Amino acid sequence: MNQKNTLKEWLTNFPELNENSDKAWSTASAKAMRMQVKQGSVLFRDGDACNGYVLVVSGSIRVQKIDPQGHEIVLYRVEEGQSCMLTTTCLLGKQHYPAEGVVEADVDLVLLPLDVFDAALAQSPLFRQFVMANIGHRISDLMLLLEDVAFGRKDVRLAAFLLKNSTRNGDILEFTHRQMAVELGTAREVVSRLIKDFERKGLVTLGRNKIIVLQLDAIRDIAIRDKD
Repeated sequence: MNQKNTLKEWLTNFPELNENSDKAWSTASAKAMRMQVKQGSVLFRDGDACNGYVLVVSGSIRVQKIDPQGHEIVLYRVEEGQSCMLTTTCLLGKQHYPAEGVVEADVDLVLLPLDVFDAALAQSPLFRQFVMANIGHRISDLMLLLEDVAFGRKDVRLAAFLLKNSTRNGDILEFTHRQMAVELGTAREVVSRLIKDFERKGLVTLGRNKIIVLQLDAIRDIAIRDKD
């Protein structure tokens, strides 16, 4: 983990904070620490103490929960211009992390130490508004995830995943069944069964750690059918 001395330009990635000119926030931002963290690094683990407020300037952090049996689910990602909600709630509640954060793409981040965060939260109304708004947005996302995992049909969710990633990466998806299970919050065996069913229907064909989408329109129809 490397620290840079250049600090102030990061504020342009956070318009609400960049426009905040009150004294408390100016003091806090001057004490921020700029860091670069490499892909694959673990920023925090389940049970770790939380020591500062995290703002991501660029890159991506995957926040995930792993149960005692080793099953994983991706809770959310923290990307450019975002803060880590789990970090924030741990700071506010003086609790340890209940999940882990892994750097998915090289991250450039800013860290406000705990005492600096506490002072800014107490003394800067605009910073406090920014923090609470980010918590609110992320809780809404988590509620949608909870609803999807608890009540959504797994074939519909898998189709939506394939559709999303085909649009972004083309028709060949380089995902293992385990990776997809983590993204969908289910067991690898469930994903394998669903993918095999899609293959039998001629929607996809399988390669080594690859899924080749053959019938994108049909997959789109599955992904949206419960939304009609």
